[in-house]
Amino acid sequence: MIVAFSVSPVGVGEDVGEYVAEAVRVVRESGLPNRTDAMFTSLEGDWDEVMDVIKRAVAAVEARSGRVSLVLKADIRPGVTDGLTKKVETVERYLSS
Repeated sequence: MIVAFSVSPVGVGEDVGEYVAEAVRVVRESGLPNRTDAMFTSLEGDWDEVMDVIKRAVAAVEARSGRVSLVLKADIRPGVTDGLTKKVETVERYLSS
């Protein structure tokens, strides 16, 4: 499964990068395949391990902020691995033709 999620503190002002970095640190330390861009962090693994990482990422932001916003989108496709890379490679292959 691949989950794209965004976690952000609410009520701390416009500059949230320091808070978001705490969530991304949790993701990167998890050892699961992941990518972070300007809007979302994508994470790949099985249901329980992915949701555990997201829960811990939210907790990391929540520890410094009284309110947290979480946006989550999941691609649940059993048996597929390396989807973070393969999906992008497929699009790039079509773009190069």
